[in-house]
Amino acid sequence: MKKLLLSLSVVLAVSGVSYAQSHDGQPTATTTAAPAAAAPASSLKPENLQFNEEIHDFGTVAEGGDINFNFVFKNTGKEPIIVQSVNVSCGCTSPSWSKDPVLPGKKGTIPVTYHTQGRVGQFNKPITVMSNAGTKVITIKGTVEKAPENSVPTNKSMVKMN
Repeated sequence: MKKLLLSLSVVLAVSGVSYAQSHDGQPTATTTAAPAAAAPASSLKPENLQFNEEIHDFGTVAEGGDINFNFVFKNTGKEPIIVQSVNVSCGCTSPSWSKDPVLPGKKGTIPVTYHTQGRVGQFNKPITVMSNAGTKVITIKGTVEKAPENSVPTNKSMVKMN
């Protein structure tokens, strides 16, 4: 019973504060913060991050080295585009990007490297680009052929050990 009375007292006290009146008889607002000025809505959309090529096919490449491609995009919007992050699905792909805003009408690049060593076979890797214009997915794909075996035999019995 004491808990009920205590709870009821707290509710009445709080509601009494919110219905308090000013000295001139007008109701006063409770102490709430003024609404924050809303940030202006951006007119940018993912379509404003317009890539020359959204899927790059490397074709068939030999295993062993890194292969690179620069995805080029143009800002077709009316505000600067800022690439916030570029995410890949595994460690076989390494992207980079500039933190500098890309002004309307200007171009930016997202260099991507694919590490072929030990990755024989087909690959198809999505790359997720997140910016203030939204999210866009670009892709690299191709086939890695196994590197030829070393043509010089390594016969340890022929190596002279001292």
